[in-house]
Amino acid sequence: MMSEWLGLACVAAASGHDHRPVAWRDGQLIARAQFLGDVANWQGALASHPGQRFALSFDKSYDFAAALFGAWQAGKQVFLPGDTQAATLARLAPLVDGWLGDVPEAFGPIPAMPPGARSACPALAELDRQTTSLVIYTSGTNGEPLAIAKKLAQLDAEVHALQAAFDAGLDACPDAGRPAAVYSTVSHQHIYGLLFSVLWPLAAGRPFVSERLAYPEEMAQRLGGAPSVLVSSPAHLNRLPDTLDWRAAQSKVVAIFSSGGPLTEAGAAASLALLGQSPREVYGSSETGGIAWRQRAVHGERWTPLPGVAWRVDGDLLSVRSAHLGDEQWFATSDLAVADGAGGFTLRGRADRIVKVEEKRVSLTAIEVALAACPELEAARVFMLATSAGPKLAVVAVPSAEGWSAFAALGKRGLSERLRQSLLAVVERLALPRRWRYVRAMPVNAQGKSTEALLANLFRPLQPSPVWTSRTANEARATLAVTADLAVFDGHFDGMPVLAGVAQLGWAIDMARSCFALPPGFQRVEALKFQRPVRPPVALQLSLGWRSDTRQLTFQFTSAAGTHSSGRVVFGAEA
Repeated sequence: MMSEWLGLACVAAASGHDHRPVAWRDGQLIARAQFLGDVANWQGALASHPGQRFALSFDKSYDFAAALFGAWQAGKQVFLPGDTQAATLARLAPLVDGWLGDVPEAFGPIPAMPPGARSACPALAELDRQTTSLVIYTSGTNGEPLAIAKKLAQLDAEVHALQAAFDAGLDACPDAGRPAAVYSTVSHQHIYGLLFSVLWPLAAGRPFVSERLAYPEEMAQRLGGAPSVLVSSPAHLNRLPDTLDWRAAQSKVVAIFSSGGPLTEAGAAASLALLGQSPREVYGSSETGGIAWRQRAVHGERWTPLPGVAWRVDGDLLSVRSAHLGDEQWFATSDLAVADGAGGFTLRGRADRIVKVEEKRVSLTAIEVALAACPELEAARVFMLATSAGPKLAVVAVPSAEGWSAFAALGKRGLSERLRQSLLAVVERLALPRRWRYVRAMPVNAQGKSTEALLANLFRPLQPSPVWTSRTANEARATLAVTADLAVFDGHFDGMPVLAGVAQLGWAIDMARSCFALPPGFQRVEALKFQRPVRPPVALQLSLGWRSDTRQLTFQFTSAAGTHSSGRVVFGAEA
């Protein structure tokens, strides 16, 4: 049986409901009585703190929910960073008075008050829907993340709309009397995950699973254990492998939700075939909240507005008005839409993806559509990449099997040129993309989105460009300007970058191949020595020697500090 509905203002205040299920954490079902105690502990920790604004970042959804409502009960404003990358936290630091959760110790995260240590804190009370608020950040898909303030009234209106649109059928579970557990592959630090995997379940009495699903193997195993609702994204659903055994999950999944971008027809079909459910795609944004929904197996490309959402097409642009927004004004999106005459609409791309390349107006959406039609590609993202020579049109693409065959036969340059030729129908030659990266899968963040920052990171060089000071048939010397922004230093190590030994070996072999006719087959490394760590910034001198008769390459890295490393690489005649 479905639990009684609790508005978000009363989730941590209404009396009774002690045994109401809240969440599964580490395999244990947590009831509302314990949740209220944990909320009170966070309220106690923050009530006496003079600060007003606090950043929350938790890996586990239950811990996040308790801290969120505890902060609200203490009258604090909450900020939700999308991740805990150093740059993200540095941007947020001047805006907040304290930190809660899984952030570096340097930020001094405040712990919850131990149980029983509360003294004069007031009892948990109904929250004010107008003054209680949080600040979320856009995913940064098309640029820098933007801060969006949300009142509790907006969030409450949205979970009411989700309940009205989707409640029917979610609790008609194979196990009578047991509500479906909500699993998620997306982060609660963003609006979609926050609403679907935390706030809506709390209001509806549908327990959410605190740990996020990261891999298809986890999905296949855990979704099949009991009735379940899956909150996911196109990045996950488009990659469901049919090599896993999904039969148990197929019998237990009662609904799938997807948001963050359009789900491909193949992804929707795979979800239906493997999990037995056609995903309910939800269209919206951090600014607007949810706008509309569809199931491809039922509606095709047509979107149906969510309850309470008014919409119209102004010119070619979709405008919306709802209680999910901060006021009663019409909000003009950047999405091109066409009304279908039956109360719904279809989308035709974005109007704000027009850029100038060599003084020519270019539609990034049109390029992506053209690339999607190429048999060599499964997916492609096009964006403006900042370079030292100014913004350049760049493409990150996932080749199909045919595309990888072309890559092997033609090389990267040849495949790129073939794709450039196919784009001449939509782009003048002068404005064709010149920067290309081919990947096995698009990089995505915790929300399942491929942001411009993630895409641009693929174009960061792994190694410096050598400046050759001498080159002969058997010897070569080069100077390398080693700086900390090279991608090779990522994670090695934060705050104290050190060039890994395997990277030095790789640089030596890679640069030697541009000087000598090295055999393809690597056999072994001899006399390998690492004498001094390489720390940027530093000017390295690379000395190479090649003996074709013994197939041996010698290398040495030096600087003004002395010798850093040296060794001898032996190659075989065959690959």
